[in-house]
Amino acid sequence: MSRLRSRGWVLPASLAVALLLGLVPLPELLQPVRPYWLALVLGYWVIETPERVGLGFAFCIGVLADLLYGGILGEQALRLVVFAFILQRFRARIRFFPLSQQALAIGGLLLNDRIISAAVRLFTAEPLLPWSYWWAPLPGMLLWLPIYVLLDAARLGKRGH
Repeated sequence: MSRLRSRGWVLPASLAVALLLGLVPLPELLQPVRPYWLALVLGYWVIETPERVGLGFAFCIGVLADLLYGGILGEQALRLVVFAFILQRFRARIRFFPLSQQALAIGGLLLNDRIISAAVRLFTAEPLLPWSYWWAPLPGMLLWLPIYVLLDAARLGKRGH
């Protein structure tokens, strides 16, 4: 059995953890800056294993998130498909950026995600989120480095010394 095949559990486990982190209750003060864990984890997999994780996968995970989080059906799916599409489109460039520049690109994608979320809420007559929710891309951008390093180590079987 190859080294990468024996690590097949990492993708579903990381997505399950990301889904669960999205369900963890936060204090009212921290709720607006909750990172979009699912997009961060999905982003890693789109960049590193595009043959396994694509638009259809992003859509399915998004529908699952919609059902778990109880929001507007299809909103998470749309947001994740757009996120994955842009990452796929620029994968060849983003993959070879230093992690600090990748974090900036991910931050831009997370900001775009906020715009999509606001547009969906506008078109469905849902109440718009407060302005404090526009800060959420910042912690996501800051978390990109540890998430990338952790998932890379788990996927490749590297051990820290």
